Amino acid sequence: MAERDERDADRFFEDLAEATDVARRAPTRLKSRIYSALMLDAAASGPLRPLGACERAGHVLCVWEKLARVAAAGTLDEFNYCRVCHARVIGERVERAPLAWRGCPYADFQKG
Repeated sequence: MAERDERDADRFFEDLAEATDVARRAPTRLKSRIYSALMLDAAASGPLRPLGACERAGHVLCVWEKLARVAAAGTLDEFNYCRVCHARVIGERVERAPLAWRGCPYADFQKG
């Protein structure tokens, strides 16, 4: 049930962002920093959703999350890989950074 509530909340905020032009005009560095802050807040409130559950819910895992999921065999499944990824560091510091990882939110911010 909680997973459904999270999907509903995600959809609500996605619809809200699409309804306003602000999401497209915000600097990509700001989007990256806000995402990082939200992820830190989520991690502070408890363990993150396991990668397998994220994938089953329809979220695309980035190449590093997929690799970690296979290599670690679930032992670090709730670890926030974005915290140690170079895409986060570049995304927070470079406007329109040349990031192209499929499933990476920081790369997605750079697209538009």
